[in-house]
Amino acid sequence: MKNQNVRKLCMAGILCAAAVVGSLFSVPVFGSKCAPVQHMVNILCAILLGPWYAVGVAFCASLIRNLMSLGSLLAFPGSMFGALLCALVYRKTRNTWMTYIAEVFGTAVLGGLSVYPIAIFFMGQPAGEIAFYAYVVPFLISTAGGAVLSAVIVESLKKTKVLSKIVQ
Repeated sequence: MKNQNVRKLCMAGILCAAAVVGSLFSVPVFGSKCAPVQHMVNILCAILLGPWYAVGVAFCASLIRNLMSLGSLLAFPGSMFGALLCALVYRKTRNTWMTYIAEVFGTAVLGGLSVYPIAIFFMGQPAGEIAFYAYVVPFLISTAGGAVLSAVIVESLKKTKVLSKIVQ
């Protein structure tokens, strides 16, 4: 049991580091920095580690990215909603394609809508300047890219039967 926890914690640390380093490759879209590597990491954490590790890695990566000025406050809800939803879907269905879709929906729709009040309250943007859908499109672009990246990795791991050895 203890070895399993240490293994999961090490894997979470490595995936968190990959998300932070991957955020160096971000694309500005409207008011947000699109970091598809974060979404790839969300899906990998969901499949390999489970929901609580996925949310923890998303939070830690967002925190480190913000402390290093590589992200924005909007990274927190966007990545955490997507990580939680795709991890819960994977836990229930064990279907990787549904997991990719859940990440896209959780980040783009739920995360995109949840950043609206955060953007107004913390970032001081007046309500008249932004609309509810202003963050859905950039988050959709970012998370779709991350879902494609993770699909390539996960489907390759499935084809070589490595994924079944990693996932318990």
